[in-house]
Formats: sequence, C-alpha cells, structure tokens
Amino acid sequence: MTVHSNALNAYKQNSVTTASPGELTLMLYNGCLKFLGKAKVAISNKNMEEKNINLQKSQAIIAELMSTLNMNIEISKQMLPLYEYMNRRLVEANLKNDASIIEEVESLVTEFRDTWKEVIKITRQQQYGNVEQV
Repeated sequence: MTVHSNALNAYKQNSVTTASPGELTLMLYNGCLKFLGKAKVAISNKNMEEKNINLQKSQAIIAELMSTLNMNIEISKQMLPLYEYMNRRLVEANLKNDASIIEEVESLVTEFRDTWKEVIKITRQQQYGNVEQV
C-alpha cells in the first residue's frame, strides 16, 4: 500500500510541476470544486470541523485565483468582484451551515472551470492546429 501511495504522490507532484499556467488554473478550479463538495457532505453529516476545513481550503484557492489576476487586462477587472463575491458567500455558508450557498458558489466555479477548459482548447487549436483533451 505504501509503494502505491508513494507512486501516486510522485505522479501528482509531477503533474503539478510540469503543468502549464493554464492547466494549473484548471487544477485550482477542480480542487475548489472538490473541497466544496466535501464541505456539503460534512454539513449533511453535521461534521462542522470538516465543513470549516474544506470551506477554508476553497477560500484559499479563490484567494490564489484572485492573486493571479492581471489587473491590466479588462476581464480580470470583471472577474475580481466575482471572486470576492464567492469568497463572501463561502464565509456566509460557513457561518450559517448552509449547503445551498455552497451550491451557488459551486455553480459559479463550475462555469469558470468550463470556460477555462474551452480557452485552453481554443489556445491549443491555435498553437497546434488540432484539439487535445483537457
């Protein structure tokens, strides 16, 4: 079991260190969705510590996404308030133990993630002339 676990950790580390900036952003969105899902499960199981941990992890990812915005680009100026809104909603979800707020944020993150996947796909088409799966 330890050999398998070590191999998996090495694979994950290699995936991150060899990923393009676009792929790293996609990983952040996917990680955020994973933690939001875990927070919802924790609320339904009345595990407030687990809920708190996973919502804080989601907020840390959103903070990272905010910090990577290039404010010289117009779309970044439009995304910043959306990220700030999601962050505020997650604080509210944490305080109120409200899974419906988490679902609202999940929907926004999913939309951003799916749009980002499409951007990567289009960029690859322009660079390489064919489509690679993301």
